[in-house]
Amino acid sequence: MPDKHAHILVIRLSAMGDVAMTVPVLRALVNQYPNLKITVLTTQLFKPFFRDLENTTVFVADVKGVHKGVFGLYKLSKELKWQHIDAIADLHNVLRSNILKCFFGGYNFVQIDKGRKEKKELISGQSFKQLKTTHERYAEVFQKLDFPVNLSNPKLPKKGILNTKLKSLIGNNQMKLIGIAPFAAHEGKMYPLDLMKQVVEGLSKGHQILLFGGGNKEVEVLNKMAESYENVVNLAEKINLDEQLDVISNLDVMLSMDSGNAHIAAMFGVKVITIWGVTHPYAGFVPFNQPKENMLLSDRNKYPKIPTSVFGNKFPESYKEVSRTIKPKTIIDKIKSVI
Repeated sequence: MPDKHAHILVIRLSAMGDVAMTVPVLRALVNQYPNLKITVLTTQLFKPFFRDLENTTVFVADVKGVHKGVFGLYKLSKELKWQHIDAIADLHNVLRSNILKCFFGGYNFVQIDKGRKEKKELISGQSFKQLKTTHERYAEVFQKLDFPVNLSNPKLPKKGILNTKLKSLIGNNQMKLIGIAPFAAHEGKMYPLDLMKQVVEGLSKGHQILLFGGGNKEVEVLNKMAESYENVVNLAEKINLDEQLDVISNLDVMLSMDSGNAHIAAMFGVKVITIWGVTHPYAGFVPFNQPKENMLLSDRNKYPKIPTSVFGNKFPESYKEVSRTIKPKTIIDKIKSVI
């Protein structure tokens, strides 16, 4: 029987979607083991993700400053030991966390099995089957620490409170709120913008559309989109992450690529419609607790090499716009059916 009063250090430094995916697992963990204490090691940027988790604190890793390099990680390990950690759940398993592992000799240090072999078989075409989800892989780590986690029937957090600024940005027209995040880290994961404009136009008649993104180029595109159609607001670079979480928690549905915004919305229990380009749900990066019929897939008969990579960063030139096989009407109809 595990120590019900144990203190577990959870390591996940990046990326945004992967950090967001830890939240539903940790929420289930602290709900099922209310005397457990959790310290999450992550970067300052992602600290807001964990704001409403009980018995959970965030220890900020300054990986570009005082915790940079081997000596910085040694300093970090000493600081963490002062927190009186009992066990470590490494949900990242990268060079940094492996170096940290060397400094935690004698501790129960369990690392995620990322399933690299089966993922390689999936993208090479050797196999085509559903692999464990990232959430399941996270839960496995806690099971190995003798804290099995049940991810079914999740307890959902409360919606965030919209402050005066957010209310003025969004407006108060009583229409259903649809979030749209049209960008992704890699071009092969994105829905073509000319088709996305058709989706926005079709949904803006009778619904309030909130656009999410970041970076100068994205903001410019989103601003033009917002100016072109009624009931469309671009929130990119107008709100901070805390405010973004408040807004997303109040959405009726989020439309996203296979990217971070899908996982942020899912951690609040918001309905998520995802568009899949050169990646595929079988690799395991599916939004938490979302039905598979909400995942709109590109035509694999026409593009049989899908998934071309796990993260969408590698694909043949002819596969750049595979999601063009998903019709705007299909997306519009799907969103209207779930809203």
